[in-house]
Amino acid sequence: MTYLDLHCHSVASDDSRATVEQYLKFIQVHRKKGYTIDGIVLTEHRQFNFDVDYSQLAAEYGVIVLKGAELDTCFGHMLVYNITPSLAKDVDFGDVKMDGRELIKAARHHGGFVVPAHPGRFGIGLVEYMEQGEVFEDVSIVERVNAGSKPEENERAEDLCQRTGYLGTAGSDAHLASHIARAVTEFKADIRTEPELVDALISGEFRPVYIQETAAAPVA
Repeated sequence: MTYLDLHCHSVASDDSRATVEQYLKFIQVHRKKGYTIDGIVLTEHRQFNFDVDYSQLAAEYGVIVLKGAELDTCFGHMLVYNITPSLAKDVDFGDVKMDGRELIKAARHHGGFVVPAHPGRFGIGLVEYMEQGEVFEDVSIVERVNAGSKPEENERAEDLCQRTGYLGTAGSDAHLASHIARAVTEFKADIRTEPELVDALISGEFRPVYIQETAAAPVA
């Protein structure tokens, strides 16, 4: 079993105030309360830096640190996992009007995986585009629980999954250290790398949970 926060932003993203180390320190606070948090996936906005290595920090704090990206598309924001040099070459991460359907196909072609972020968010979520008649044949998983969204937006995401049969992930969408891991995805697999994360998503053996659900015993 692996509990991962699949959506968070460090100061590398222009709207975040948390460093990666601050996130890892706050995870220790969660662990002392009895919560199980194994790792995070940094999904910086519209970018991916192959030269940044968090392995030393990860080892120091005993937290898995993986990297992805949150990209803007013509169909809303999309979380991209297992970004390879070939994928980065094929996609302009700074293009805020890129075709979301083409991004999904490109990611799979290069061994990655795309999950539409906060699909129930008003104005920019996938639900908005589906209500306009758009069809997304290559979507099978969406971010079902986003701890940064309003309750009614998560309700829209929940309804979307119920209606379509989409599987759902969870993430904190943290931009502040104290918000990290408020929602995580529980995987049956043991995950330590980005390719293993993609395999686990493809397997379908996961579920979205709030941090309180990770406790081995009731937490005060």
